[in-house]
Amino acid sequence: MTRADLVTHMAKATGWPKAGTERALRAMLAAIRTSLKRGDSVTLVGFGTFSVARRRPRTLRNPRTGQTITVAGRIPRFKPSKDLKQAVR
Repeated sequence: MTRADLVTHMAKATGWPKAGTERALRAMLAAIRTSLKRGDSVTLVGFGTFSVARRRPRTLRNPRTGQTITVAGRIPRFKPSKDLKQAVR
């Protein structure tokens, strides 16, 4: 399902116009993104939890130059809820 398909489905389910539905979807995704940037987790009951995890530093080598660099950082994670797992089975 693409983003456009999701907007169409949401618009039909709510009776809202597609433009308003698109704005609502963008606002929700922006709120999730902002919370994750701050390091907070976002829990949608019945769906799952978005969180941020730290990746351990590791040393990599550039194959062209042979230069080594250390890579570490934060990555988003998603843990599905029990209800979502049951629905997919």
